[in-house]
Amino acid sequence: MIELALHILDIAENSLRAGATLVEIEVVEDLVRDRLTITIVDNGHGMTPDEVERALDPFYTTKKVRRIGLGLPMLKQACQITGGSFSIESGPGSGTRIRAEFVHSHIDRQPLGDVPGAIIALILEKPEVDILYTHRRDAAVYVMDTREVRAELEGIPLNHHEVINLIRDNIAQGIRELSTP
Repeated sequence: MIELALHILDIAENSLRAGATLVEIEVVEDLVRDRLTITIVDNGHGMTPDEVERALDPFYTTKKVRRIGLGLPMLKQACQITGGSFSIESGPGSGTRIRAEFVHSHIDRQPLGDVPGAIIALILEKPEVDILYTHRRDAAVYVMDTREVRAELEGIPLNHHEVINLIRDNIAQGIRELSTP
């Protein structure tokens, strides 16, 4: 994968397949410490220790469409190339937490990419699942919570084309504003 947003999408899609009703995605850009951290937490069915170990094997997947599972191993390698770290915490019935940390300024760090597009893809795939997206850049914070959006819509579905466009634009604007002094 050439951008981190695709890793976010891949992991969050795994969360949806695991029966999650809430997926929390947090991107933290700590420019002082020179770190970029992506954390994805879900309340899906979780994994056993053996499944966690197999999830990092590029030749193992639970997906029926393809027979290799390169997503997590590639993300782990992308972290390590920059001097960062990678972890998975999970347990049966307790969901999964994936944390990927990168050296922000490292020349080999993949660009963040189209995060608004990744979030929109998740909403379109399963509009009934709640997505909490938080993006921090030093002291600035942007938050998009589909539970709050849903409450404002008064019955209009999240996957309505006008709502999708508004959410995409709101996320993109929120991220842009994080870098504005």
